[in-house]
Amino acid sequence: MRDFQTVGLWQRFKRFALGVDSAIDAGLYDAWQRGKAQYERFVTFMDRFHVTGWRKGAVDLACDGLTLGLGGVFILLGLAQPAMQATEKPNWLKQQDLAITFLDRHGQEIGRRGIRRDDSASLDDYPDQLIRAVIATEDRRFYEHFGIDFIGLFRAAVANARAGGTVQGGSSLTQQLAKNLFLSNERTIERKVNEAFLSLWLEAHLTKRRILELYLDRAYMGGGAFGIQAAAEFYFGKNIKDITLSEAAMLAGLFKAPTKYAPHVNLPAARARANDVLSNLVDAGFMTEAQVFGARQNPATPVERKRDTSPDYYLDWAFEDIKKLAETGALGDNRVLIVKTGFDPVIQAAAEQTVESLLRQYGKQYDVHQAAVVIMDTSGAVRAMVGGRDYGTSQFNRATDGRRQPGSSFKPYVYVTALMTGRFKPSTIVVDRPYCIGNWCPSNYGHSFAGAVTLTTALTKSINTIPVQLTAAIGNGNNKAGRAKVIETLKRVGVTTPIVDQVTLPIGSAEMTVMDQAAGFSVFANGGKRIPPHAALEVRNGRNEPIYRYAEDGPTPEQALPANAVEELNFMLNKVVEQGTGRRARLDGIAACGKTGTTNDYKDAWFVGFTGNLVGAVWYGNDDSTGMNNLTGGVLPAMTWHDIMTVAHRGIELKPIPGVPESEPTPQSLARAAEIAAAEASATGPAAMRPTVLSRRSGAVLEAIGASFREQLQPGKGLRPKSLRESSDDTPKQLDTPRLDTQRLGQPATLR
Repeated sequence: MRDFQTVGLWQRFKRFALGVDSAIDAGLYDAWQRGKAQYERFVTFMDRFHVTGWRKGAVDLACDGLTLGLGGVFILLGLAQPAMQATEKPNWLKQQDLAITFLDRHGQEIGRRGIRRDDSASLDDYPDQLIRAVIATEDRRFYEHFGIDFIGLFRAAVANARAGGTVQGGSSLTQQLAKNLFLSNERTIERKVNEAFLSLWLEAHLTKRRILELYLDRAYMGGGAFGIQAAAEFYFGKNIKDITLSEAAMLAGLFKAPTKYAPHVNLPAARARANDVLSNLVDAGFMTEAQVFGARQNPATPVERKRDTSPDYYLDWAFEDIKKLAETGALGDNRVLIVKTGFDPVIQAAAEQTVESLLRQYGKQYDVHQAAVVIMDTSGAVRAMVGGRDYGTSQFNRATDGRRQPGSSFKPYVYVTALMTGRFKPSTIVVDRPYCIGNWCPSNYGHSFAGAVTLTTALTKSINTIPVQLTAAIGNGNNKAGRAKVIETLKRVGVTTPIVDQVTLPIGSAEMTVMDQAAGFSVFANGGKRIPPHAALEVRNGRNEPIYRYAEDGPTPEQALPANAVEELNFMLNKVVEQGTGRRARLDGIAACGKTGTTNDYKDAWFVGFTGNLVGAVWYGNDDSTGMNNLTGGVLPAMTWHDIMTVAHRGIELKPIPGVPESEPTPQSLARAAEIAAAEASATGPAAMRPTVLSRRSGAVLEAIGASFREQLQPGKGLRPKSLRESSDDTPKQLDTPRLDTQRLGQPATLR
């Protein structure tokens, strides 16, 4: 009976399984037939659109264009993410509405930033002729486009192509406002992409009226004036409500190039530009020729103004610094502020005059067009700043926003990291020899090696292979681990720019700002203590009540690096100025430390140094990163630093530098110097021996000497040889110290 029941159950299970299998097979077959029928109907439908010949080519081209266009949109969206993050804060516009009056360290007003709440005018108060002049000149289709004027872009491209240069700009008024509110003036593709997306965002969140009002309030108008109301008062001594048509035309002409067309600087150029604005009014149909005739015949005359310079780069940076302070809540809800800064007008004037003088004197010789300077005291207060040669031409601040390779001025960070391990001293013997990491082999200029030298000599002569070997030693044989510790040191000293880890990092391939360099070297000047660079010494509200003092409310100085390692590094950096590549920065009677830096193809030239009182970072280069004509950090940058610091130290009490002897040597400094001398004398072995084969540079020199003697010994020329041109510290073009160089296989451009 049990077997019969088992067989019955098995038969029923088999029939059930066969039924399931049949159902699946039938379902799949039906689905296939339905899909097949649907596909046939689709093919039949699409056959109606079948094209051949040139039409097929056009369709294929359109499809490919759509595909590439969608890909481009996704790429642009990715590039625009950093800009869109600036709009995430709900009070983004309120943060821009600070009204700040800045004072120097002596309490004298040096400028203003933000909205001038005491005398600002609404858009209804602006004369209609002024608004028309601005729109006719800056963005004729302002009320028609959605933030980006493609028709205007095409028109500008055609005009520029015909003129063979830039004669028209294609940016809409909204794009210019986006740049003023959120972006810098750096000329990069990334900035233009961000500008385009932000202009669309502004159009979606603000009315045309509000956009125009903000634009007129925020634009730089020359003479240190921001906003058209401030410009009307500065140039004509009257409220914006009372200006005439000729004055409105002159003001509207300032947006293009405020320094070039500022009437107190170049009145003929300002009047010529105003005449162009009047023509724009007629061309746009806003006015007739008869209506502008009187303004043409009677051009505007500005009030008498001195050609005072305004520290605009400093003020821009200080404004951003105060906005960050306000975001932390340290200033409460106060929006009208009076800020006393560390700004020193004497040092600022010296910095500006020195940069302009040297660029005029040597700019053509060295093919260099730009420079940047940051001077700060050892308490972190920034005293002076040069962000470029001409603020009116370019408001991009090269001192705070420009990222450039520091070259050998980066090496002190490697050396101090090595000193922190306790395994190295200034007298430690290191060997300058061939050294490779993979297929990259750094070498010195002339492809020769110095052999066994002390750590002090290696830094003084800016030898290339030593910091690379030190990095490996820091990481206990692991180069990557060593570089990670160097990057950690950079963070500890206050470098804010993200540092990219790469094999060439030890010789200065990572990009940094001039402000980064000043902040980093200030830690050395402070004996290892980190004090962030800052603008505000004291902040008062609109009722002149103190609400913030840096000495009381600012961050407490932090011991970022061991004091003994910093003192040893400073001892070596002093030798760089006294005996090495930075001799042009040497100050009479004042102890100084510093380091030069020059990058590959002479794209960047640096000198960063400090005394016991002040820290200064100087950079020379070109905005388009083109190479200069053999300009090194030991020439113009060191000369600039020297001239500025000479003025800055007049009449002040000199402070000592940790680890550097004053005028009278200390027992510790004498002992350290004796230790280094003994170490150099004891350097033996093959590495310390003079090379048995002359370097290419030495051979070339000997060949030149021989040729000179042969020429002089020719009949009729006597026996006296011609004098050879010698390298001199007083001849900027000549270099008397090794330049950094490297050999690479399959690696990026090298650093010198």
